[in-house]
Amino acid sequence: MRLKNKVALITGAAAGMGEAAAKLFAREGAKVVAADILEQESRAVTEAIVAAGGDAMFVRLDISDEQQWQQAMQQTLQRYGRLDVLVNNAGISGALQDRMDVAHFDRLMAVNARGTFLGMKVAIAEMEKTGGGSIVNLSSISGVIGQEFVHMGYNGAKGAIRVMTKSAAVQYGPKGIRVNSVHPGMMPPMRTSQTSGDPALREKVISGIPLRRAGTAEEAAYAMLFLASDEASYITGAELPVDGGFLAV
Repeated sequence: MRLKNKVALITGAAAGMGEAAAKLFAREGAKVVAADILEQESRAVTEAIVAAGGDAMFVRLDISDEQQWQQAMQQTLQRYGRLDVLVNNAGISGALQDRMDVAHFDRLMAVNARGTFLGMKVAIAEMEKTGGGSIVNLSSISGVIGQEFVHMGYNGAKGAIRVMTKSAAVQYGPKGIRVNSVHPGMMPPMRTSQTSGDPALREKVISGIPLRRAGTAEEAAYAMLFLASDEASYITGAELPVDGGFLAV
């Protein structure tokens, strides 16, 4: 097993890529902390993991709230005693009709960028005590290029995650903490998306993807798994696209 006996906290675990990662990590031996604001859905994920023979718990977490991060970490330590892996997956979509909405710009930065920073802050403090760990931040192809159909605040927040990842890798590498980012391309629409589920838009985007299809949550989860595992022990500050070749065009 690639994560045997490691403790992994995964945000946004109620659905999509976070759910896929939680279940995959558990199958690979991790003790999973499924964190999300959606309690019923997240508890269903943890129950499925336990029913399959895994070990998991749910913690309620609004990633934009530092106090809730501290509480989530305390719950993790009370149950498992340590943290080996953090997957900063939770976020909100920028696929909006109004791409100049200031309130949504602020929300994108508070959740996607600040939430990722807070997760690293809390996780790094604990990983330093135990000699290291692995952090996987979910950026996006939107953190690398501009796009016509998303709020620029989404590009900005995902770009911030991309560069914060490199900054954290440089600053905390000497402590044995690896920090890498995953950059999904066209995936199933997020729960908070308004426009990216439009079939005409998806068809247009897919036509520009070398593999000519959208990705799956499980394909993104396998990228997270690799970076979280000891197989990536000499990889830090890297960005891994999971985009069907979109960024190569």
